Amino acid sequence: MQTDGSERLYKKALKLMPGGVSSPVRAIDPYPLYVHKASDSRIWDVDGNVYIDYCMGYGPLILGHAHPAVQEAVTQRLKLGWDYGTPIEAEIALAERIQKDLPSIEMLRFVSTGTEATMSAIRAARGFTGKDIIVKIEGGYHGAHDAVLVKAGSAAISTASSLGVPAEAIKNTLQVPFNDIDALSDVLEKAEPGCLIIEPVMGNIGPVLPETTYLTEVRKVTEENDTLLIFDEVITGFRLCTGGAQCLYNVTPDLTTLGKIVGGGFPIGIFGGKKEIMECVAPSGGVFNAGTFSGHPVSLTAGIATLNVLNEEGYKRVNGLGDLLRRMLVDLLEELDIRVTVQGIGTLFQIFFTEKPVKNYQDALTSDVDAYKKLAAFMREEGIFLAPSQFETNFISLAHSNEDVEYTIRAYANAFKRLCNLDVDTAGY
Repeated sequence: MQTDGSERLYKKALKLMPGGVSSPVRAIDPYPLYVHKASDSRIWDVDGNVYIDYCMGYGPLILGHAHPAVQEAVTQRLKLGWDYGTPIEAEIALAERIQKDLPSIEMLRFVSTGTEATMSAIRAARGFTGKDIIVKIEGGYHGAHDAVLVKAGSAAISTASSLGVPAEAIKNTLQVPFNDIDALSDVLEKAEPGCLIIEPVMGNIGPVLPETTYLTEVRKVTEENDTLLIFDEVITGFRLCTGGAQCLYNVTPDLTTLGKIVGGGFPIGIFGGKKEIMECVAPSGGVFNAGTFSGHPVSLTAGIATLNVLNEEGYKRVNGLGDLLRRMLVDLLEELDIRVTVQGIGTLFQIFFTEKPVKNYQDALTSDVDAYKKLAAFMREEGIFLAPSQFETNFISLAHSNEDVEYTIRAYANAFKRLCNLDVDTAGY
């Protein structure tokens, strides 16, 4: 596989951008792929190599790349202009659709990114409760704003996970492990925080699922301790099912953040929830939130088009593909006698290079990240583009097929054969 074009572009980019990229996760060793085009389940790089894509823009593209319904809707929008600085009817249409599918969202605000959505939801929670302290889950990612950039394992003394974040900015941020209701109860009782922000299914360390009654117990203890519950569904919203994780697990949060899929592959973020909380947001109340590109016409249009395509039958098919891929992957690894952990739900999947199930961030840290990097590199050589980091999630879209999954399993067989120096015949996969 020739990648001279990507290498050449990366050398130029290194002189122009920190690390040569616009986001750290794109910094693949020895250099990232530079994509020329994408369609359905595939991407083509500038050197002409084609890959089955399981990154899918890190989650937004549940329909696959360049879906014709989204293309057509955006094309028609562009003919009308694409930035007005005024309200438009599409805001109401998308807001009504979201309210219908997620009844916990009685009122919402459009913003431009998931980071803005979580930052604003936390601000609204603090403004409504009058409490400064917040709680998050160890390893949970809620964007790149100061209050949530806290090192894992630092519940007692908050320590920033990034240079440039003042100690004052994170002194009121506490952390607890995922799937540990006792730890959460203890912190809520002692600290009396204004809110807990949690990914109901952790997506940014690879998919980590809640244990059977965990989310129900989270809801119970937050209510008992007068703490608002924020579900960060930037990843899970409209991906697990129409109503997101809160519908799947039958738990109603006070506030919800959305992004990714609801923008159809264009920049968007949403925070919303109980009317009494959201009415604290300006101009109705004193919690400030504003943005030049909030409620951008193109993002709204793409989001509406995407949600119009999704239906119960579509979710059944795409989630079934996820089940098939994980099952075939487990069978393959058992046959090759390779002891790693396959995790996921619905369209989400990931391999952890550790033998025990991953239930929280500390479990995830036991995974061999170097082995994963090698696996991802071998898979690229097999024509499969996975999330390049161990601590990310892979995604399946409606554009993927059974044939894609079968080819992917053959690619995994060849990649593991190389990774583990196995002297086995993988031609049968």
